[in-house]
Amino acid sequence: MDVVENIEAAIAIVEEARSVPLSASCVINRSEMLKLLDKIKASFPNDLAKAISIQREKDSILEQAHLQSDAVIQQARDEVARMVEQTTIVSSARKEAARILSDAKADSDRDRKEIEEYIDSRLANLEVILNKTLDVISKGRDQLNGVETKHVLSKLK
Repeated sequence: MDVVENIEAAIAIVEEARSVPLSASCVINRSEMLKLLDKIKASFPNDLAKAISIQREKDSILEQAHLQSDAVIQQARDEVARMVEQTTIVSSARKEAARILSDAKADSDRDRKEIEEYIDSRLANLEVILNKTLDVISKGRDQLNGVETKHVLSKLK
């Protein structure tokens, strides 16, 4: 029997004891009660030591739980801060990427326009040269064929 059971047995003995007439006192078997109290006394240190050990273990477990919960909370805060920072970084990176793409498109459009203008001017220059060359060729062929320029002009009238 443990301490609690022995104390409950002692209470039961007192409750079941015969009352002394005209008094609040009762008659109990002294030797039976002393044996029970000795058992309580003998088992008390063991049960008390167990209770103290359990209390210390409980305190240790609670302390560890608090430390772990603090660590988990700090880890969660760090993770939230990291995620917020990443969100900010990603947002900034996206804005920067959009700006770079916009600048590149504007540069590309400007370069394309300049290139097209350059090519057009070169083609116009080539066209002038080719027209002059065709005129020279045509005149040369006419001279080879013996057609005079004045004669051709007189036929046009």
